[in-house]
Amino acid sequence: MKLPDKIANILDRLEARGYEAWVVGGCVRDSLLGIVPHDYDICTSALPQQTQEVFSDFALVLAGVKHGTVGVIVDGEVVEITTFRTEGGYCDSRHPGWVQFVPGIREDLARRDFTINAMAWSPIRGYADPFGGGADLKHHVLRAVGDPARRFEEDALRILRGIRFAARFHLEPEPKTEQAMLAQRGHLDDIARERVMEELTQFLCLADTQDLLRWAQVIAQVAAPLRDAIGFEQHSPHHAYDVFTHTAYVTAALPKDPVMRWAGLLHDVAKPACFTMDDTGRGHFVGHAQVGAEMANGILTTLRAPKAMCEEVSWLIEHHMVFYPAEEKTARRLLSRHGKDRMERLLTLQMADWGGKGLPVDEDIPNALTELWNQLEDLSEREGAMSLKTLAVDGHDLMALGYPQNPNLGSTLQRLLNLVVNGSLPNEKQPLLHQAENWLKEMV
Repeated sequence: MKLPDKIANILDRLEARGYEAWVVGGCVRDSLLGIVPHDYDICTSALPQQTQEVFSDFALVLAGVKHGTVGVIVDGEVVEITTFRTEGGYCDSRHPGWVQFVPGIREDLARRDFTINAMAWSPIRGYADPFGGGADLKHHVLRAVGDPARRFEEDALRILRGIRFAARFHLEPEPKTEQAMLAQRGHLDDIARERVMEELTQFLCLADTQDLLRWAQVIAQVAAPLRDAIGFEQHSPHHAYDVFTHTAYVTAALPKDPVMRWAGLLHDVAKPACFTMDDTGRGHFVGHAQVGAEMANGILTTLRAPKAMCEEVSWLIEHHMVFYPAEEKTARRLLSRHGKDRMERLLTLQMADWGGKGLPVDEDIPNALTELWNQLEDLSEREGAMSLKTLAVDGHDLMALGYPQNPNLGSTLQRLLNLVVNGSLPNEKQPLLHQAENWLKEMV
């Protein structure tokens, strides 16, 4: 295993003072997979005070010292060095009530979540892999260290970490591990919402359709309104799948972007609540887009998602059933009102939604979506996004014509923009100034 010089130097310094030193966890796992690690965790037999003495000539970060972690600042970055430890007394499904330092690497690895993360490496001693993480990685197995139920009782966030690892590395959960993850998922309610949001978002941006279906109950534990979508039959000639299965296909078809993946996951969240059946036995979901936008905003707000994400996901869901005609005039208006990026996100969601029905579909709507996309692209290239910011004239130009600096200035600019949007005028300075000059003469 090739270590960066600064990490190798830290290990060498600890070893020279008579202490064992290892890199541990994700960096070892990634190296075995041929992935260059982004960060390195170090564990050592040195007690925190001894680590401080070894690195007394460095700037130190001691915020985690009571848990055995000393941060050493090297080249402007903090490298964490943690004493071999075990822990217990978990009272909040996340944080240990006590930490006890232990003499050997095996005892330290025994406290970790999954075997693939319970490996260490030393330039002197080679690999420490007491729980078979290397073999599990080779055979694509996700296995908890020790008793699975206990691992997830200790820290329920490990459940979300587990589904993320499974999706990222294409791992098959060992049966007892999977059973425990599902059985202990209720403890996720005790975890800080920000941490849950972070982990689940990372999972969503990695997941394929089968990942989403396999872990539906875990996802619904975090986003409770989705529970009703699991197995909910749509009774529609346009859908082969239940609501959540359709949702899984749509989500997996979207770009691996947090806004898009959350929009896909929640786009039909209101269908069960809006469901009605007519006399022929056909299901309808009137108003589900509008109700779903409100529900999605509530879910994301509870998870402490950024306000901008809440607003964008809600807007996409609210409009995902609105199909605009593929006309240049419409494209101009949409570009002016919403901008190119937002409209392309909406069209992407609509295409994925249409493609996730599981049945042969009428190509008229997909073709119309593609045509509108092409018109948006063409207009953007020719004229740019149409807004007051990109209008070829501004308030200074109008004042140079003789317009007074008052509210009429803004309304005149808006009138000019409207003419550009509806295609009556090109977004060019001279035609716009000529029109503004004519309006000024009329005002006089």
